[in-house]
Amino acid sequence: MDTNQGAGPHRMPDAVGFLLTQVGAHAAMSFGERMAALGLNPAQAGLLRILIVQPGRSQRELADELGMPPSRFVKFADEMEQRGLIERKPNPEDRRLHALYLTQQGREQLGKVGAVAKEHEAHLTRSLTEEEHHQLSALLGRIAADQGLTAGIHPGYRKI
Repeated sequence: MDTNQGAGPHRMPDAVGFLLTQVGAHAAMSFGERMAALGLNPAQAGLLRILIVQPGRSQRELADELGMPPSRFVKFADEMEQRGLIERKPNPEDRRLHALYLTQQGREQLGKVGAVAKEHEAHLTRSLTEEEHHQLSALLGRIAADQGLTAGIHPGYRKI
């Protein structure tokens, strides 16, 4: 028996993959617009977040974790360093490597990113109860883990 009677052969209103893509694309565009108002793109905001949690990581480590070719990561980091958001320091354990750290300006910008991200999350999930929000987050986390996605790392870094 067809449970989607009247939905038409091309309509799949309850297909999880489609809904994830639809909501994900909307959420990404909306977040990108909010970050643009701060003069950042989502990838730059993400690097600030990584460096507050794990300061002193090498460019090579970060490029590998983000799935970016090292040459692209260097250009990506160069731009953020020129803007005064991050700084490179010699790695005390291996002088051939540079360790990356947030500057004071980068920390201040990250504070703004956090406030905007919280507002974005609230807007995106405003139709859910607090319990539903936690349940959705847990379910999506399980799907992400099952698909081999790295927690906290957007797969879009590979395309930068």
